[in-house]
Amino acid sequence: MPVLAATATAETALIGILIIAAMIATFCYGIGCWLWPFGACRKCSGTGKRRSPFGRAFGLCRRCHGDGRRLRVGRRVINALRELHHNAR
Repeated sequence: MPVLAATATAETALIGILIIAAMIATFCYGIGCWLWPFGACRKCSGTGKRRSPFGRAFGLCRRCHGDGRRLRVGRRVINALRELHHNAR
């Protein structure tokens, strides 16, 4: 019968390091979303234009409405939490 000791193993230490690394990455992403809330639109690559399928004509991008920027997902979360806090008062 094996003897089981109540000590930290390499697996639990690795899991702890991964959790801390995920928390640090999430914190850094949150700071980035707070400082730079907009990213380039993925549909038009930040140009704000879309090409007509049958010619050389350009139109405004439907997703970003011609602005070329989109609100990042992290910033949407920050705004939702801020609104939730504001409505709780």
